[in-house]
Amino acid sequence: MVFDLWKQIKAKKFTPIFLLYGAESFLINETKQLLISNVLSEAEMDFNLSSYDLEETAIDLALEDAETLPFMGEKRLIFLHNPVFLTSEKTKEKVEHNLAKLESYIKEPSPFTIIVFIANYEKLDERKKLTKELKRSASILEAKKLNEGELKAWIKERAAANDVEIDDQAAEYMLTLAGTNLFLLTSEIDKLALYCGAGKRIDMNIVERLVSRSLEQNIFTLVDKIIHRKIDEALRIFYDLLKQNEEPIKILAIITGQFRLIYQVKELARKGYGQQQIAGYLKVHPFRVKLAAGQAQLFGEKELTYIMKLLAEADYQMKTSSMKKELLIEMFLFRLKDPI
Repeated sequence: MVFDLWKQIKAKKFTPIFLLYGAESFLINETKQLLISNVLSEAEMDFNLSSYDLEETAIDLALEDAETLPFMGEKRLIFLHNPVFLTSEKTKEKVEHNLAKLESYIKEPSPFTIIVFIANYEKLDERKKLTKELKRSASILEAKKLNEGELKAWIKERAAANDVEIDDQAAEYMLTLAGTNLFLLTSEIDKLALYCGAGKRIDMNIVERLVSRSLEQNIFTLVDKIIHRKIDEALRIFYDLLKQNEEPIKILAIITGQFRLIYQVKELARKGYGQQQIAGYLKVHPFRVKLAAGQAQLFGEKELTYIMKLLAEADYQMKTSSMKKELLIEMFLFRLKDPI
């Protein structure tokens, strides 16, 4: 778990080799910054911090740097980006790497250097000997998308780092409002902590008043109003989005995407798929699947098919007719009042 590795770094318990891999770039960047601030002082950074792109530079040069004594400090910190030799992804080889030398280094790393492999790849090639050696020797962060429980833990940890607490309900509501993007969540938590002040508690009311709604969240709320046939409230949200200069074609696309997700979740659940399986199959975050599953229960299949037909017609007319785009969405919302 990412928090365990971060605690290790903050306690200045460093291994000579770190391996950060995965598609969640925020976690990798946070870990990278944490290493810099805990390994080196500001004065040492100019002399003992290096970064190499292994798509452009041979590993030999980086290893020579690793074996050079640090200047004016105890540790040298070296970041190795794009270690193409750890993945099965097809890349155009620009340089030749002396992997035998790297294997030898992993077995006997320099005691005064910390090497950090940064691999923004979904997966590593576990069949490769080098990958196995690294996984045995390195401190590892698998930067994958966090599940709902991990996201809530993330919110609580980030709040604690800002010397505030957050209620369980408030943490879940923040996810509903701000979504699952860690960059946005971190920004929102930091903002709430600044508002509350050290030692205070973030509750539902504070989240409701201060957390910014993403466009997707506003659309999610709009869809929720549609589901409960609160068309007047749905129209108010739509007009607010127009005042924020959101394009009608973009609004329609996100509405369509949300209803398509509801339809797919309902159909896959009917076939016996669990929410985690559905998330993997549709390649969306499990938290979005959970929310869509709740909405799907309020629709019959015939009703959902009808709504998808209306959305397809609105999309076609928006792209081919001269009718005002705003009017097409209004017409879609009004037609939902008709019995199906």
